[in-house]
Formats: sequence, structure tokens, C-alpha cells
Amino acid sequence: MKTAPARKPRVSTPTGEPGQATALKLFVVLSRAHNAINARLDSNIASHGLTGTEFGILEVLHHKGPLLLGEIQRKILVTSGGITYLMDRLVEKGLVKREQCPSDRRARYAVLTPAGDALIRGIFPDHARRIAQAMAGLTVREQAMAAKLHRRLGLAAANEP
Repeated sequence: MKTAPARKPRVSTPTGEPGQATALKLFVVLSRAHNAINARLDSNIASHGLTGTEFGILEVLHHKGPLLLGEIQRKILVTSGGITYLMDRLVEKGLVKREQCPSDRRARYAVLTPAGDALIRGIFPDHARRIAQAMAGLTVREQAMAAKLHRRLGLAAANEP
């Protein structure tokens, strides 16, 4: 007579506010999805000699044009020290240059160089295709709903004390 394999004991979740177990489950599911998608994208970005964050800077400059460093920092969610380090690396690679802000001598713009522009133009279409492939597990309608829900979740989390 065969016996069923022993099951792992369930780890008890904290009993707290109603919905806490569901919130924990959602957090885990979102984190795993984020990691799986980024792993697919980051390996392709790395093949072009860039980190994901460096790619993010090139991408935002490609779509928004020259930006103040503080604007880039807020858009790609890095610290002020982090943006300086990343800009230094991209300047060394010849992909970005800094330009003085005409109205504020303390401020600097980040601008794509011709090499940076050519690189991001060359790799962005494939990157966008890979994102679409990664999201293909959901219908277009489900993707739109997920985007709406995640935006709402992000805004609510940002407003929590």
C-alpha cells in the first residue's frame, strides 16, 4: 500500500487585519512576476554592454529628449548619488553628454550623443518586442486592467505614511 508523501507543514501567516494573507500573496506574486520579466529583459540589455538602469536612462532620453539630471532621477527611481554615478559611466562610454542649463548654472542636462542615440534606436524596438512577449500571458484587455490596478496600487502605497 502506497502512502502519500509527507506534506510540508504550512507556515502560519500572521493573523492581523482582514485581507492580510491575500495582500502577502499578491506581494509574492507581483515580486516573482517582476523578477521573471526583468531576468528576460536584463540578459538582452547586458548583451549590449548596459545595465538595466543605464538602459533606462538612454530610453527616457530617447523618448523625452534632454532632461535635467533630477528629472531623470525621479523617472528611473535612483538616488542623487546613483544618477551621478550612472551618468559618469554613460559619459565614459560616449553615450551621453552633460550640457549646462542656460537658466541655472548649477543645473545640467543629460543629452544623448550620436552614439547613444544610435544604440538606443537600434535596441529599443527589440526590447519593446520582448516586453510584449513577456506580457503575452495576458490578453491586451487584461494587460490594460493590470496596468490600471498596478498604477492605483502604486499611488496608494506612495501615499501611505
